[in-house]
Amino acid sequence: MGQMDGKVAIVTGSGRGIGREIALRLVRDGAKVVINDIDDAPAREVIAEIEKLGGKAVACVGDVSKPDFGDRIVKTAVDAFGDCHVVVNNAGYTWDSVIQKMSDEQWYAILDVHLTAPFRILRAFQIHFRDAVEKERAAGKRIVRKVVNISSTSGVNGNAGQSNYSAGKAGIVGLTKTLAKEFGRYDVTVNAVAFGYIQTRLTQPLSQGEAGEIEVQGRKVKVGVQGGRIAAMNQMIPLGRGGLPEEAAGSVYLFCSPDSDYVSGQCLVVNGGL
Repeated sequence: MGQMDGKVAIVTGSGRGIGREIALRLVRDGAKVVINDIDDAPAREVIAEIEKLGGKAVACVGDVSKPDFGDRIVKTAVDAFGDCHVVVNNAGYTWDSVIQKMSDEQWYAILDVHLTAPFRILRAFQIHFRDAVEKERAAGKRIVRKVVNISSTSGVNGNAGQSNYSAGKAGIVGLTKTLAKEFGRYDVTVNAVAFGYIQTRLTQPLSQGEAGEIEVQGRKVKVGVQGGRIAAMNQMIPLGRGGLPEEAAGSVYLFCSPDSDYVSGQCLVVNGGL
């Protein structure tokens, strides 16, 4: 018996990186998962991996920042598995510039994916669980649901060249604390995890092939970190290195599991002790 048996989870951005590891962690403990990626192939690969483990998953492919996406992904979970108990808002990317070089398009693109998209998904989630909780309580059941929003140390402390990303990640903490107050009466906990340096394709050295560029909505966006900066960060981090995606997933899993049923409105900073 896993801690997540009978639970249905949505994990955005789960075709790769941290999101993939979160989805696999939830499946290993018994959850059924809705996998999301902006591209079809990575989502299908993760579903195939989950099915090899004996788990169940379905895809909801697409851009989380589209206006109809929140309704669509919650409907996908309910149609496929009958309910939705866990939402992890993980999808995102960076598009960095100092403020005087940052365009309005650049600003709004990052706020849309990191703040507006979670808002829309959680609005749709509330409409679902409001009715579900009413029926559960009428039947004498109490089910604790979970929301985990992914923030960043850029949102907690700020980071030069990331005014858009930092603002979005700070905003998600404010949304987390507000919804913890709104959702609590429904037995829904809402928490955030703020990651420091985690080793993903978005933070790989710029010299490593495809690490320097991704494609989003038809536009090429440069990502990655200068090798010298990575070396400096590793020296500053007490644990001596960036975190691994599976380690990042463990901190998210804490807030998804019954072990955190009386923890809400918190932002856990995961940065190796920096």
